Amino acid sequence: MNNKYNLLEDHIISILKNIYDPEISVDIYELGLIYDIKIFKKNQVKIVMTLTSPNCPIAESLPLLVKEKVQSIREIEKVNVILTFDPPWSKEFMSEEARLELGLL
Repeated sequence: MNNKYNLLEDHIISILKNIYDPEISVDIYELGLIYDIKIFKKNQVKIVMTLTSPNCPIAESLPLLVKEKVQSIREIEKVNVILTFDPPWSKEFMSEEARLELGLL
């Protein structure tokens, strides 16, 4: 991937690190809820994400918030957020930083 896309991906990640799971005081990126970020030609973005549980109370609003925030990046034309539960989220997906913050290390 070229440098332009790397910079854009870094910008997307910085946006995602400012969205927090309301039940856990950790951002959704460090929590491991973001499975994949793909940037296509014409700066179209696909984000595959999950939730901590299918019954999560923010199941409706969190993917919309992710789309809205990432779409606010000037260079991005279109954002497609795909919600999946395959594989189901588990604590192993969390970053070391998130585990440390939650006292799991």
